[in-house]
Amino acid sequence: MVMELLGPSLEDLFNFCSRKFSLKTISRIEYIHSKNFIHRDVKPDNFLMGLGKKGNLVYIIDFGLAKKYRDARTHQHIPYRENKNLTGTARYASINTHLGIEQSRRDDLESLGYVLMYFNLGSLPWQGLKAATKRQKYERISEKKMSTPIEVLCKGYPSEFATYLNFCRSLRFDDKPDYSYLRQLFRNLFHRQGFSYDYVFDWNMLKFGANRAVEDAERERREREERLRHSRNPGARGMASASSRARATQEVAAPSPLNPASHTGQFEKERKVSMRLHRGAPVNISSSDLTGRQDASRMSSQALSSRVTPSGLQSAAPRCVLYLIRKHAAHSLSVYRL
Repeated sequence: MVMELLGPSLEDLFNFCSRKFSLKTISRIEYIHSKNFIHRDVKPDNFLMGLGKKGNLVYIIDFGLAKKYRDARTHQHIPYRENKNLTGTARYASINTHLGIEQSRRDDLESLGYVLMYFNLGSLPWQGLKAATKRQKYERISEKKMSTPIEVLCKGYPSEFATYLNFCRSLRFDDKPDYSYLRQLFRNLFHRQGFSYDYVFDWNMLKFGANRAVEDAERERREREERLRHSRNPGARGMASASSRARATQEVAAPSPLNPASHTGQFEKERKVSMRLHRGAPVNISSSDLTGRQDASRMSSQALSSRVTPSGLQSAAPRCVLYLIRKHAAHSLSVYRL
């Protein structure tokens, strides 16, 4: 089986953001329901972010407990049943799931509501309960969940969260949830609190801020070391600069096998020949002589061009070219040995 490599889960990102981040992620549950399935294990660990260019997409994974809730052709809903074992994660399971009722679309959405409140609170009131057996623990979680009113659970947070959970609990077994209403509910909350669908999540901002802080700290460290070095030896920088200039002068003044003066005379001679050829070939110059002069001119130009490349700078480059290349090399990592 081949699967796409994904990024961290919402649980991982929740911990990365000091277990608090703003609500900017919209559920993918409606899409699953539109494909005639319910997930039955909605929790932060099963929501993953993409990687690379898909880093702002939310994925849902782990369909091991998913179930088909209606026929794909007739849309006939599965029948209502009771005395079912708890399927999913007890922390985020709906109350009806604790009561042994067959799960449907409403239960996925109620679980999502608990996930949202988990993000808001940092933990849920029924976390950390101890019991001798797993069944007893599930019973204690169920009792605590049913005895905690929605208004108490969502106290201190925008009313949209309580409205969301009340809406989910009011749905009948085979009701189709009003996904548009729920999306608009939180969209209004986003706008009221100044959030926007900018695809910039809190963990992206933290990562960007951390990288920028590291770069700033590194730059300050280098500047501090530079100041400290110059304060210990004030004349070091001037002496180093003078020494560099002296070496550059000596190297530039070093004799070169190619004499610039002779090249100047050669270029002038070739220029005059070209002018004469342009006006018309003189009688006293043969065609072979003209061809030879043209070839010599081309060879001279090619030789000079090849010598001003990094492999032949010392032997042929004019002094001004040498100086410019040295000056450029001082500000780059590609320093040629001249």
